[in-house]
Amino acid sequence: MATEKSIKGILKQQPGIKVSGSLWLEAGGKPFFGPGPVELLEGIAETGSISEAAKKMRMSYKKAWELVNTLNEQAINPLVIPRTGGEKGGGSTITDEARELIKYHRELRERFAAFLAAETEKINV
Repeated sequence: MATEKSIKGILKQQPGIKVSGSLWLEAGGKPFFGPGPVELLEGIAETGSISEAAKKMRMSYKKAWELVNTLNEQAINPLVIPRTGGEKGGGSTITDEARELIKYHRELRERFAAFLAAETEKINV
């Protein structure tokens, strides 16, 4: 392709040129679902707690709650269901929809990684 040839003519020939990027779902021009929210949801699923999931990520409890609220606002049905404290304290669970969204994002990232690798190969050939 002409574009690839023109890029090759611009860049120095050096090992390690790589096409890179980050992958997020956006709504209204603002990212809301990417690696961080996926990790938070997985942490909630594992620990049963927004607080514990946030601690594992070294994220503030407030930030974790903001993410949970944003995720729940973007979904038709809640992705995280908090339970209020009782004798044993509260806790949270993720829904089947959250698990499906995690799976979708994981598969999307695999396709994205393949795209990035293919573009990197084109530049370095």
